[in-house]
Amino acid sequence: MKYPIAIEAGNDTKAWGVIAPDLPGCFSAADSGIDEAIENAKEAIELWIETALDAGKDIPKPSSITDLQKKKEFKGCIWAIAEIDPALLSDDIERVNITLPKRVLARLDAKAKSAGENRSAFIAHMAISA
Repeated sequence: MKYPIAIEAGNDTKAWGVIAPDLPGCFSAADSGIDEAIENAKEAIELWIETALDAGKDIPKPSSITDLQKKKEFKGCIWAIAEIDPALLSDDIERVNITLPKRVLARLDAKAKSAGENRSAFIAHMAISA
C-alpha cells in the first residue's frame, strides 16, 4: 500500500515535518533530511495502522497526490510516497511452527488455560497487547 506524504522542508534550525494526509493525526519529523523524513513517515504510518486495526477502525484508502496538492494547507510541500507492507493489513490466518523447551510450553499452556484461551489465541493476544 502506498500512502502520499506531505513534507515540509527543514533547515539547520528546523526539523523536516511530515504529514500523512489520509490518516488523521499521523505525522512525523526528521532532523537530517528528506530520506530520514520518508523513513520516519513509514514508521509513523505503520504504527497508526496497527493502532487503528487494534481498535477495530477502518483504514482509509490512499488519496492521489494530485488531489492533495490542490489543498491550500499543503502549499509548498514536497510530496513523496511511503510504501507500507500489505501484510500489515492482512488478517489472513497463517500456520506457523515454533520450537520451545517443554517447560516453557507447559507454562505457556497453563497461562493460556487460565486466561480462557487456546495457545494460539494467547500468543496473539500477548503480541498485540505488548
